[in-house]
Amino acid sequence: MKNKEMKRIIILCFAICLGCILNAQQLPQISQYTFNNYAINPAVSGMYDYYQVNTTIRNQWVGINDAPRTSILSIYGKRSENVGLGGTVYSDVTGPTSKSGAAVSYAYTFKALSDIKLSLALQGGFTQFKIIKDKQNVLDQQDPFFQGGDVVRLLPDATFGFNIVGNRWYIGAAVPQLLSSELRLMDDDQARWYDETSQNGKLSSQVYILGAWNFDISPILVYEANMLVRSVSGAKPQTDLGMTLFYKELCWVGINGQLNDDMSTMSTLLGFNLNDRYTIGYSYAMPSSDVSDYHTGSHEFMLSVKILDGE
Repeated sequence: MKNKEMKRIIILCFAICLGCILNAQQLPQISQYTFNNYAINPAVSGMYDYYQVNTTIRNQWVGINDAPRTSILSIYGKRSENVGLGGTVYSDVTGPTSKSGAAVSYAYTFKALSDIKLSLALQGGFTQFKIIKDKQNVLDQQDPFFQGGDVVRLLPDATFGFNIVGNRWYIGAAVPQLLSSELRLMDDDQARWYDETSQNGKLSSQVYILGAWNFDISPILVYEANMLVRSVSGAKPQTDLGMTLFYKELCWVGINGQLNDDMSTMSTLLGFNLNDRYTIGYSYAMPSSDVSDYHTGSHEFMLSVKILDGE
């Protein structure tokens, strides 16, 4: 009886942790979202007259064991006057769990008004979810629940997005994990108990809203205000409000404020351009006062390369 109760406790802890991963951070989180905006919304590929390769590496909550580590590589741009293409691969590792995927997108752009364009995009690909069992510290290593090889699930995935572009601004939304695929990480007996705890193991559809607006302060200074809202069922919406100051399109500094984020409330950004082709950026997310004793913040690096015509 005691072993049975212990097993239920272990499974409950596992289900809670899994539920947190599925609902809190199902998709990779980045701070420099206006520089790698394709990772948020595939419809932005129609905004650019050139292709670009963008990579982002993020080490989150440094100081906490097995904290999230994220890598994203994207290529996107305008194929023709009305067509934008793109693709992305990513990896997101948290403790004994990892999520990786790849996708390609097609965006169609047309004039909605004389000076406003609308892009509609559909992205399709796959997502692999993995749980490494031997990385979990459990009291009874012989428990059947943790026997066998690693749990690996490969699922189809899709994203719909739209983007509205004006002369000095854009705003759009994306719905990733559109298929709400079910992971089915457990066998039938465990799944029945798992379902009774109201943990359905699905990849919930989310809504991302991304926008930016800029204006000239002087002939050499440009100010940009930006916003990113992330919403998923079962969790509070998270909102990032940011502002960035560009100097002669050579370098920039910025700051983002995160609302409803208990781990970090503020991020600083800085970066520079080289030869109007290479872009290098860095951001540091400061820990909130409630968790500053447990982690020292999050570090994120970004590199972007424009692919010029003829290359």
